[in-house]
Amino acid sequence: MGWLWAIIVGFVLGLLAKLILPGKQHSPLWLTTVMGIIGGIVGNAIARGIGIGSTRGIDWGRHFLQLAAAVVLVFFGEMLYMAMRGRRGQRERI
Repeated sequence: MGWLWAIIVGFVLGLLAKLILPGKQHSPLWLTTVMGIIGGIVGNAIARGIGIGSTRGIDWGRHFLQLAAAVVLVFFGEMLYMAMRGRRGQRERI
């Protein structure tokens, strides 16, 4: 059940990150979800590192760090995806 929640949270974080980033992103949904999952893991690790990994009530600080990490990862994932896609498109034209 933990993997299912990781996929759901990663999907939501990835979509929110895409909404926050300016412009149109071309990366596929699966890549956005993977970047969201990794962003959630990184955000949790940072939260634990600074001592806000587990608090009473809603962990707004942890959730903010997860979203911030997801935004950064979706941004770099988009850049990498477009670079790979651009190279592949050039090979097909040759």
